[in-house]
Amino acid sequence: MDNRLVLYNTLTRKKEKFEPLNPPFVGMYVCGPTVYSDVHLGNCRTFVSFDLIFRYLTHLGYKVRYVRNITDAGHLEGDNDEGDDKFAKKAKLEQLEPMEIVQKYTLGFHEVLRLFNTLPPNIEPTATGHISEQIAMVQKILEQGYAYEVNGTVYFDVEKYVKEYDYTILTNRKLEDLLNNTRELNGQDEKRGRLDFALWIKAKPEHIMRWPSPWGVGFPGWHIECSAMSRKYLGDQFDIHGGGMDLAATHHTNEIAQSQACNHTQPAKYWMHTNMLTVNGTRMSKSAGNGFLPHELFSGSHPLLNRGYSPMAVRFFMLQAHYRSTLDFSNEALEAADRGYKRLMNAMALLPKLKASGKKAESDVAALRQRCYEAMDDDFNSPVLIAELFEAVRIVNSLYDGKLTIDPLSLEELRTLMQHFVHDVLGLLDDNTGSDDFEKVMEVIIELRNEAKQNKDYATSDRIREGLSAIGIQLKDSKEGTLWNKI
Repeated sequence: MDNRLVLYNTLTRKKEKFEPLNPPFVGMYVCGPTVYSDVHLGNCRTFVSFDLIFRYLTHLGYKVRYVRNITDAGHLEGDNDEGDDKFAKKAKLEQLEPMEIVQKYTLGFHEVLRLFNTLPPNIEPTATGHISEQIAMVQKILEQGYAYEVNGTVYFDVEKYVKEYDYTILTNRKLEDLLNNTRELNGQDEKRGRLDFALWIKAKPEHIMRWPSPWGVGFPGWHIECSAMSRKYLGDQFDIHGGGMDLAATHHTNEIAQSQACNHTQPAKYWMHTNMLTVNGTRMSKSAGNGFLPHELFSGSHPLLNRGYSPMAVRFFMLQAHYRSTLDFSNEALEAADRGYKRLMNAMALLPKLKASGKKAESDVAALRQRCYEAMDDDFNSPVLIAELFEAVRIVNSLYDGKLTIDPLSLEELRTLMQHFVHDVLGLLDDNTGSDDFEKVMEVIIELRNEAKQNKDYATSDRIREGLSAIGIQLKDSKEGTLWNKI
């Protein structure tokens, strides 16, 4: 395997050559959703980005075990082990059992990702399905001396940990700054240190989701689930750990601390993070009133949107930005992406209709293919890849119009290139036609037009051509018959 892939490692803050721990096998863990509400676009951007990464690693020949968890317990409203349980609160509001909430929003999450054409992970473990593994990990951290128990709650001892390890290794922040930004403990606090966090939380009498443990009835802290499940399915150390950049400062920092305390090793060799979403230059959030859900984006039902956009057009829009760059939603940007997506799909539809000649190709398809790989090998640079693919679109359109010639071998190479990078790597499908029946409808229309021409009814023939042109479909008469494509 000729591996030239480099990726940006948050842990070292630089690009590094990708060298798996046990090639050709790759272990990748991505933090999944907390399923107490509809999945938001920020989540979708993260999962589309890691779908791209998963697809490209697989395309290169790696055997990837992709693990993405479902958080269905243990996530309180605040990151500081405070507030109501998100699932219990939502269950009360909707008058449902907590696991009904979990099932409802897990199904919704899967449906949205299906519309975005993301490949499912190899393993999708849930927090509630791995309580015993989390308890075992908490016990080991206690035995190693990096945690303490107070009244049925177990806390991670950050002060003890920092004597031997770098707690802020992922973010490169100063420990003093973290302490200054954390409130002082009062007499009611059980924690010994301001940065300590809960590994296991004692359940209050009204808490619905609870499990027995060596420390009494309770539930796991939010951070321990990912450490326990990644360890179970990928080992003490694996290749890639990913998630949104908002997880780095707290969740991923605490994951590293838990794994170091338990296993005395960094859990992941490479840490990868996707950037945030903005709307018209302002950070997307519910409180700002500019946060819209995937189904609102598809239907155009949100007041900030002029119209709806297909899931594939939105996926294309997301991939036009590098996963580490901010992605800004605006009507103008979405319109431009929609046009670009349709141009690309139009070229894909023309590929089977192209004819090779005996003449040597006038475009260097091999060089174009090389540039596509160079783009993806540079930290999965999808916007550069898309720019190269539009050079392929230009070649396809010129061949279709008879402005270029191509030999059979180069034509096959062009078709393979487009299939690999548009469908297999970018994961883009043509959802403009609506169904396979569209092809049959066009065949009927073309046949009716041909009959009109044979009967010298040129007025009807022209009316069919002009009507199709008005709705974005172009007819082209050739020696092989009448061909059509979307404009």
